[in-house]
Amino acid sequence: MIMKKGIHMLEISNNSTGTVNVIHPTIIWDDKDLILVDTGYPGNLNEFRDGIEKAGVSFERLTKILITHQDIDHIGSLPTILEESPKKIDVYASAIEKPFIQGEKMILRITPESIEKALESLPPEVPEDFRRAFKFRLENPPKAKVDHVIEGGHELPNCGGVIAIDTAGHTPGHLSFYHKASKTLIAGDALIVKEGQLYQADPKYTLDNETAMKSLENLLHYDIEKVICYHGGLFAGNVHERLLEILKA
Repeated sequence: MIMKKGIHMLEISNNSTGTVNVIHPTIIWDDKDLILVDTGYPGNLNEFRDGIEKAGVSFERLTKILITHQDIDHIGSLPTILEESPKKIDVYASAIEKPFIQGEKMILRITPESIEKALESLPPEVPEDFRRAFKFRLENPPKAKVDHVIEGGHELPNCGGVIAIDTAGHTPGHLSFYHKASKTLIAGDALIVKEGQLYQADPKYTLDNETAMKSLENLLHYDIEKVICYHGGLFAGNVHERLLEILKA
């Protein structure tokens, strides 16, 4: 979905566990740069290539990738996108998330208990080979080098200006990104959209819900007209008013 010239919300479908999940990474571009925010699940390379091309931009133009946080549905195709690129792509993430993305630490959400629970959630008809491959993928998440550390308040001057915002809580170093030129917040997993309405991230999937709620106050400093949530897609209502409602709930 192209909302304004130079920014596009992708819709990437994933069916790795027997159910279809749709995620919404974002691309931002100008004459010099093409920036991708988050990289989907493992195996999504072709979907990214097709989605970017359908937006009227060449996949080969990718120059920067911004990672909101460490979860596997956000870093899954990062290694393959970097490998497939004909030129160097710079990867940006927070200092806290960097060792998880680089594979120096295990992703916080991946524990023996969570792996067992994920396997139990698979439909009974899923073949044993798939189960083993699924377990292996969880135990060996994708990893890639982070080239640049960014923190809340850091602004990339590219593509009309992209500001990193500290939205810790969902994970300890979670970042959201504000695209100044289009007044769009790329929220990652700091917020979600359900049935067209904006909500705080589901506490069940948030490592520190108190910090996550407090972090939403950082968003009030920006003139946000639209929000892209990784889960749920676009919210285009009165963002400031809705954020205040969430914080008062």
